[in-house]
Amino acid sequence: MPWVLDEIIQAEVDRLKRLRAMVDNMPPTNVTLVGDVVLDRYVHGWANRLNATAPVPAVKVTSTDEFAGAAAHVARGLASLGLNPKLFSIIGGDEAGQTLASNLKEEGIETSGLRVVPNRQTIVKTRIYGARESLIDQNQLLLQIDDEPQEEMSPVVSQRLVVSALASLSDADVLVLSDYNKGAVTDSGAKQLISAANGNGIPTICDPKLTGLNRTEGATCVLFEIRGLELTRRRLGLDTSLETARELIEKYNWEALIVLGGAHGLWLYTAEEEHHIPCLMDEARQIIGLHDAAAVAMAAALSQGATLHDAATLAHAACETILRAEEGEQVLNLRTLSASLDERAWQMQVSDR
Repeated sequence: MPWVLDEIIQAEVDRLKRLRAMVDNMPPTNVTLVGDVVLDRYVHGWANRLNATAPVPAVKVTSTDEFAGAAAHVARGLASLGLNPKLFSIIGGDEAGQTLASNLKEEGIETSGLRVVPNRQTIVKTRIYGARESLIDQNQLLLQIDDEPQEEMSPVVSQRLVVSALASLSDADVLVLSDYNKGAVTDSGAKQLISAANGNGIPTICDPKLTGLNRTEGATCVLFEIRGLELTRRRLGLDTSLETARELIEKYNWEALIVLGGAHGLWLYTAEEEHHIPCLMDEARQIIGLHDAAAVAMAAALSQGATLHDAATLAHAACETILRAEEGEQVLNLRTLSASLDERAWQMQVSDR
């Protein structure tokens, strides 16, 4: 019935306008953020020829940029929206660790929660991009190098990190666990943090690896990629994504599962409902930072008492800003997030005419 469809579209437009008003008046809510940090290094150059001894490009470097990534990238996104992130993580006592901490300080992000382990290596992820000088708009990722410590994290260091993070929950509005499975988030630490957050009525957002789902039990919402949900479905021998989502929600006692599909949109699953928010883009320019943007938006919304549906809608708008972004512009900010909400509301109104 046309009038029913009109009501549904109008309800979504109203939701987008409500979120736009929330973004315009974002208070500096406190976010306790625990997770692994990485120094992201981007190397650019000309790839005009092949190596003389192997069929691989030889890159003449023209520029190198370094940014604080992983959980630190989430902190940067939170700060850019006007929130107050308190980041708890571990870095090495090396040049990369100093660079990472310095970059965060330059963006006005508190670094007192970073624990420096003198003889430990800071994780560095190097991406090498190349282009032919005659095709400067055809920049391509040629190689990624992951340089990280081989030894396990000391349990003593991990527990000290947890103790500090637990203390910060006394005035936190939301807890975010950005778990790259590199040692900052441990089984025991995650259990202590989520339990404390739940005990104080603080929503928890977890962004885990599939191998770390045991570190998400009791969370308010958990972030997945669509391929992760599909892999889990096959492993569990279930027929549909909905069955898989409900199985996970029940097993780990989550309130919701957010599934990021890139250009396919976003899905919100709870024990009672499945809601799909389609992407209005034909194709994505890039996907680096997608999880981080979703975590930032969910934290911003839930810290203000938004519903899960509203928070998921804001997360979807955040994801679309990342999918549209040029390389090097993957940090969410108020301007791009507001523009994404406005664009979606406009497109929905136009489609209803």
